[in-house]
Amino acid sequence: MGEKSVDLDLVRRVQQGDKAAYDVLVRKYQHRIASLISRYVKDPVEVLDVSQEAFIKAYRGLGNFRGDSAFYTWLYRIAINTAKNYLVTLGRRTPDYAVDAQDAEQFESGTALREYASPERVLLTEEIQDVITTSIENLPEDLKVAITLREFEGLSYEEIA
Repeated sequence: MGEKSVDLDLVRRVQQGDKAAYDVLVRKYQHRIASLISRYVKDPVEVLDVSQEAFIKAYRGLGNFRGDSAFYTWLYRIAINTAKNYLVTLGRRTPDYAVDAQDAEQFESGTALREYASPERVLLTEEIQDVITTSIENLPEDLKVAITLREFEGLSYEEIA
């Protein structure tokens, strides 16, 4: 039984009133959703609040979930929209890009930091990020989601479908 079918089974159980099945979905995806939201919201306490709000919205909207896409893809969109709405209520702009965990780990050692922070590398990285961000922003919404899920979240093509 694949991940999509397991999730779909859990969703069907939740739709029939099994709240424990939703607890399983929350436990399964809470870290991925928090990581995703942390790209937009920097305060760890706020990340937890926004994550919880996204899961509440997903729970309330599960009656409308048809299973056309994977549950995580659907939850991902809810989490992104919740994070963006949260930032709007704070009067903040959503970030153009986010540092991923692999980049953050490089800051642990002094040599990696010196190599990472060279002016040439910073400039090159900013130029590349600008080109990628602009290119992704110009894509239709469904392609933006697909690329983000594949390249930033590491989902397989089957999971994205």
